[in-house]
Amino acid sequence: MHIDMDAFFASVEQKRHPELIGKPVVIGGDGDPTKRGVVSTASYEARKFGIHSAMPLRTAYKLCPYAVFLPVDYDEYMRVSKIVKNILKGISPVMEDVGIDEAFLDISQIERPSEEIANEIKKTIKDETGLTCSIGIAPNKLLAKIASDMQKPDGLTILTEKDVVERIWPLPVRKLQGVGPKTEAHLKGIGITTIGELASMSVDELIEHFGKSFGHYLYEASRGIDESSLITHWEPKSTSREVTFQKDTDHWQFIAKTLAGLSREVVDDMRQTGYMGKTVTVKIKFHDFRVVTRAKTLDNYTVSLEEIRKAAFECLGRIELKKKVRLIGIRVGNLKK
Repeated sequence: MHIDMDAFFASVEQKRHPELIGKPVVIGGDGDPTKRGVVSTASYEARKFGIHSAMPLRTAYKLCPYAVFLPVDYDEYMRVSKIVKNILKGISPVMEDVGIDEAFLDISQIERPSEEIANEIKKTIKDETGLTCSIGIAPNKLLAKIASDMQKPDGLTILTEKDVVERIWPLPVRKLQGVGPKTEAHLKGIGITTIGELASMSVDELIEHFGKSFGHYLYEASRGIDESSLITHWEPKSTSREVTFQKDTDHWQFIAKTLAGLSREVVDDMRQTGYMGKTVTVKIKFHDFRVVTRAKTLDNYTVSLEEIRKAAFECLGRIELKKKVRLIGIRVGNLKK
């Protein structure tokens, strides 16, 4: 079962501000569409204007100038998300948490009809949060995720292996997890636009176009085959922070002060979660969108702010700042408890 909250951030805002219900609402950045920032979530009313997540706020404003733009209130969204996840864990302890607004749930050991379980989840979430979710039920994660997107919002879709030909194959290839804009464009270039057309290709043809690993994945995914199990716990490989400046800058002291602040935030994260790190990477994006990274691996694992900040500034010193900077970030990798 894949549970996906409907337009989550926007729905939370509409719940606590009922006057926003029925209006186009866009959540992103600090809520100012004249500044740099991207859309985190748009209400369904806003999506009718072509607004979608990851779109620049300025573009969203051009598409719908009278939309309500609000800042991201991550603490409130996390609070509501925890309520939802606790409801799901009460149904089945085997849960894969895949984001603030979605999760997979293994219900194979529950001796009740899957539709009954889904309706109980939907009702409980609605009663406790006032929000709706869409649920997909299928034999594997791949099909369950596709199913949850088929009847949004407030949908419930059940797929079986027999439904692959009639209900999955007519869908656009972009509906397959892992198929992004570049893969979609490549497939379109060879005359493939639907999942069914993709399924008509041989594994050798797909390997020729996409390499062994991704070629095999596309061959199986297009046929509704997915053997992946739910991941109920995983260890992070890195932790990072980055910031996009409202105006491109070449002011070194401002850039350095920002990096020092980001270093402190990363170290605070590591201390709160109980990790040490060994590899420090600094990322710079210039005004022309060219990205440069520099890394330093320390001799020992550390959670010392002084050591991590020193390594970060060593990395920064190896980047020529001859152009104005748009973004700066830091990542600490090679983590261990």
